[in-house]
Amino acid sequence: MPLNSSPRIQDVAEATNVSIMTVSRAMRGVEGVSPAKRAEILRAAKRLGYRPNRNAVSLAASHSTLIGISLPTLFNEVFADILDGMRRTFDMAGFDLVLDNSDYDPQREEAWVERMIDWRPAGVVLSGVDHSQRVREQLRGANIPTLEIWDRHDDPIDICVGVDHEAAGVMIGRHLASLGYRRPAFVGVEAGRDPRAEKRLAGLRRAFADHESQVMVRRSERHASFEAGMNETIALLAAPETRPDCICYLNDHMAFGGMSTCEKAGIAVPDGMGIVGFNGLGINAVLAKPLTTVLTPRLLMGSMGARLLLARIHGAKVDRSVSIPTELFPGQTTRLQERSQNLNQGLGQPVR
Repeated sequence: MPLNSSPRIQDVAEATNVSIMTVSRAMRGVEGVSPAKRAEILRAAKRLGYRPNRNAVSLAASHSTLIGISLPTLFNEVFADILDGMRRTFDMAGFDLVLDNSDYDPQREEAWVERMIDWRPAGVVLSGVDHSQRVREQLRGANIPTLEIWDRHDDPIDICVGVDHEAAGVMIGRHLASLGYRRPAFVGVEAGRDPRAEKRLAGLRRAFADHESQVMVRRSERHASFEAGMNETIALLAAPETRPDCICYLNDHMAFGGMSTCEKAGIAVPDGMGIVGFNGLGINAVLAKPLTTVLTPRLLMGSMGARLLLARIHGAKVDRSVSIPTELFPGQTTRLQERSQNLNQGLGQPVR
C-alpha cells in the first residue's frame, strides 16, 4: 500500500486472497461468504484500517435489502420464536438478514452497531430497550430505521414493540398474593445481565410490598437453564427457617429445574411450595404438571415488529411504542393457601 494513502478495498482483498466483490459482500453482511471467511475479512479490514466509503454506501442505502438483527443469545427459545416471527415477514418482503449474538454485552453491541452503520443497512433490530447512550446517538444520527424488540420504552431510539416486563411482574405478584403466599423468592441470573428480568423482579416487589412481604433473591452465574434453577433452589431450601412458600423463576426452564429439585427433596409442589415460571415455553406443553407461568406472544411480537420496521423503511409514520399484553396461566404448580379466600373460580383459564 503506498505511503500516506488510505487503505482501499483492494488492499483487504489482496490480504485475504479473495475478490473485491467478496470483500464487499462480507463487509455488508450479505449471504455468499462463509462465516470463517467473513471473520477473516473483517479482521483484515480492521488491521489495515479500512472503512467503507460512507458517500458510496449512502448512495446505495435506499436500495439496501440488508437488515441487521442483534440478539443476546441464539440458544434461547424466546429469541428463536421472536426471530422466527420476524424472519417470515422480512423474507416475504425480500430482505436479507445478518444476525449478531451480543451475549448481553453492551460493548459488544456497540461494536456491532458501529459496523452496521458502515454497511448502511435498510434497518436494524436490537433486543430490549436498555442500550448505551452511544448506541442511541449513533443510530439516531445515522437515520437508520431501528426496531427495539421484546421490551417497551416511552422514548425508543425509533420504534419499539414488546411487553411491559414490570407490569408482568406485578401481575405475578398480585396473583400469588391473592392465593395467600407471603414468603416469595425470585431466582434469576447475575444482576445487570438481563434487564427485562430485573424489571419483572421490580414488579414482583411492588406487588408484595402491599402485603409487607420481602422478596428473597437468588442469582445464578450460569445461564437461565434447568441446572441453574436446580442449584439456586437447593440454596433456598437449605435454610428451613427462611424457606420461601413460593419461588418465581426467570423462565420456565429454571422453574422446571426448581420444581424437580423440590420434589426430589420431598417437598410437594404445589402443596409444600408454589412454583412460577415465565414465557410459556414449549416444555410446559409436555409436563404432567403444567407450570404456573406467563404467556408471552413471541411470534406475534416478531411479526408485528417486522411489519412496523418495514413501514418505517418505506417512510411511513407508525406508533413509536407498542405494548403487547401478556397472560398469566395459573397451571398446577400454585394453589390456594389456607388463609386466603376461596378464589378457585377461573384458575383453569388464563388471567389477563
